[in-house]
Amino acid sequence: MKKNKYLIVLLMVALAAGCKGKDSKDTLAQTEITTQDNSTDQTTDTENAQEENQAGAVSNTEEQQSVQTSSTNDDTTSDEAQSNQTTSENQTTEQEEQPIEQISLDGLSTESKGWGQGGNVDDNNVPVGCTMYQNQYGYLGADFVRTDSDAVFLTFDEGYEYPEANSPTGNTAKILDTLKEKNVKAVFFITLPYAKSNPDLVKRMIEEGHVVGNHSVNHPSNGLPSLATVEDQQNELIGVHDYVLENYNYTMDLFRYPTGAFSEQSLAIVHNLGYKSVFWSFAYKDWITDAQPDKTEALKTMKEKLHPGAIYLLHAVSTTNTEVLGDFIDAIKEAGYDIERYE
Repeated sequence: MKKNKYLIVLLMVALAAGCKGKDSKDTLAQTEITTQDNSTDQTTDTENAQEENQAGAVSNTEEQQSVQTSSTNDDTTSDEAQSNQTTSENQTTEQEEQPIEQISLDGLSTESKGWGQGGNVDDNNVPVGCTMYQNQYGYLGADFVRTDSDAVFLTFDEGYEYPEANSPTGNTAKILDTLKEKNVKAVFFITLPYAKSNPDLVKRMIEEGHVVGNHSVNHPSNGLPSLATVEDQQNELIGVHDYVLENYNYTMDLFRYPTGAFSEQSLAIVHNLGYKSVFWSFAYKDWITDAQPDKTEALKTMKEKLHPGAIYLLHAVSTTNTEVLGDFIDAIKEAGYDIERYE
């Protein structure tokens, strides 16, 4: 009987040991599976991180360093991830931009029309001619007056720099100084020769948050519609656009017509190239450098012509404009108008 009890005890111990061994073996197997899963997850995470870095233009070497970086560099890795995400979002936004809806040139008039705001105004002091032309040609992407805003917009035409090219003390530099002091943004419409001859000034315009607009390659004396073909008109914009994009990494989308001459067809051509045609609701004879208007009279005229949505055309070669600009900006604000960046 005692012997049988002893055998039973041995059998129970053996069974217990076998079960324990099986449990240990099963646990080890589970551990190996978990380890493999974790390794797969880590590999997938690393591959995803590399794909994100590649989308954000990060080098392979930087990716490897990112994988090997210790936990002390977690903040840096997080910043890089955010940067890559921002880059990816920007790329997505650019991809989502809709193409320009093209306007057919068929049947559009090629008759050249001159532009000047005229002297007749409505009850809000807005030139009547601006409102009439805005209603007539606004669908072709033209602004003669900003009917969508009560603010004032300052624009400067730049065919050449005065008194000398790329001058750090010339009129444009002084104009930029005044705009910076007054915290005002303007549009500078430049020709191709100006873009080539005045790189420091163009860079400063861009860096200080102003809008750089397209004023054609050659500033044809009889206006854009006087050119022989549609392609000739297109090239007057494309030449400046491509040069500024290549040399300043800046994309322009506002165009001002040389001499203000336009046609229905030319408005559609400009629109189809992705541009808005910007005319003006105020301009005066300020471009003759050796016959400048009197400063007191000029400032008085500028102030008297203020109106909602006003687009002021001022030539940067004008010493008068340069010297009265600060006082004019103060007068605009005192009259209750905001001065906005042209968008």
